[in-house]
Amino acid sequence: MEDMAEISSSKMFGGYNKRYKHFSPTLGCSMTFHIYFPPSVQSTPKFPVLYWLSGLTCSDENFIIKSGAQRAASLEGIALVAPDTSPRGLNVEGETDSWDFGIGAGFYLNATQEKWKNWRMYDYVVKELPKVLSEKFPQLDVPCASISGHSMGGHGALTIYLKNPDQYKSVSAFAPIVNPINCGWGQKAFSNYLGSNKSDWEEYDATYLVVKCNKFSVPILIDQGVDDKFLHDQLLPHNFEEACKSVNAPLQLRLQPGYDHSYFFIATFIDDHIRHHAQALKTSKI
Repeated sequence: MEDMAEISSSKMFGGYNKRYKHFSPTLGCSMTFHIYFPPSVQSTPKFPVLYWLSGLTCSDENFIIKSGAQRAASLEGIALVAPDTSPRGLNVEGETDSWDFGIGAGFYLNATQEKWKNWRMYDYVVKELPKVLSEKFPQLDVPCASISGHSMGGHGALTIYLKNPDQYKSVSAFAPIVNPINCGWGQKAFSNYLGSNKSDWEEYDATYLVVKCNKFSVPILIDQGVDDKFLHDQLLPHNFEEACKSVNAPLQLRLQPGYDHSYFFIATFIDDHIRHHAQALKTSKI
C-alpha cells in the first residue's frame, strides 16, 4: 500500500495548497500535513521551505485556511509546510478530556511518560517530516528551511530552532508560549508528558534554551498582540526578552496595540514574517 496520499488540492495565488496523509512510524498513527507550493518559475528549480507550527486545538488546516500567507509565499517563491499538532486516533485514555492537553496539544516535545509515549511531535517535525519531504517532493529544497508558529506552535518553533540552529535559517513566532515552565499551559503539559523532573522541562522552554544558544544568523522575530488575553499569565514574552538581553541574542519583539490572539492578528502581520524568512533563506544560498 502506498504510504503517502494526496487528499486535497486547491489553487491559490498561482500555486497550490495540497493536503497529504501518511503513516508516521514516529507517532504510530496516520498524520496529515499541508504544503503550499508557490507557482513554478525556471529561475527557482527548488523551493525553500517554511514550516508553520500551529497552536492548541488546531490541525494542519487552520493556518492554510485563515492566514493568507500564500500571497506573500507565492511572491517570494517559498513553500509552506504545515503539520498537524499532535498524534490522532490512538485512543489513549484522557487524550480528549481537555482542550489544552492531549489531542491537538502535542507541544512539539518528545514525551517520556509511558502513557504518552506516542506524543513525539519534536522528532516528527525535526526528523521524520523533513525526510518525508526530501523523499516525496523533489521540488522542495528541504535543507534550506526556516520555521515559524503561533502560540503553542510559536513555542515549538522557538525551541526547535534554538536546539537545531544549523537546521533552520531563521525563526519567527506569533504570541508564542516562551516560558512554559512558568505558565499553566506549560506546567500541565510538561508534568503529564515529561514527568516531575524540572530539568527535563527546561529542554523545551525557549527562555532557558536561548541562554545556551550562541549561534544566531538573523534576529528572532516575535509579534505579540497587546490585547491578547493570554499575554500576562500564559505567554510571558518579557521573560524571553530579558533572557535574550542577558546573552545579547538578537530579538525583534514587536508589541502590537489592539491585537488579540486570533488569526486576524496573524493575517495582519504574516507578510512581514514571510519576508523575514525569505531574506534569510535567499541569503543562505548566496
